[in-house]
Amino acid sequence: MSEDPLKALSDMASEVHARIQEQHEQINPVVQVRRGMRDIGIPADVMTIDCLRTRRRINLILHDQQPGALLYQFITIEDEAADDFQSMAFSDMDAQKLFAWMESYFE
Repeated sequence: MSEDPLKALSDMASEVHARIQEQHEQINPVVQVRRGMRDIGIPADVMTIDCLRTRRRINLILHDQQPGALLYQFITIEDEAADDFQSMAFSDMDAQKLFAWMESYFE
């Protein structure tokens, strides 16, 4: 993939955020890119998508040691990220899939 995966994921999240707000105003997701893992020496970028109303979070991780993969986890905002991440090919992620995840998990 020629595009930076984090930029591609951020662009997807921006598109989906707008669509979710149009169709499900009660969800109002909060999207953040977190650099904390890199700050402590773990070569990965993390995006969190939170729904404050339901207190649920989707963690998305792009790990340098797993190029081409997207790690993801559905947890609550209060939970710490655990080691039970699912993995999929990054090329299988698109805005429609991210929209479906947010719509079903945050409702």
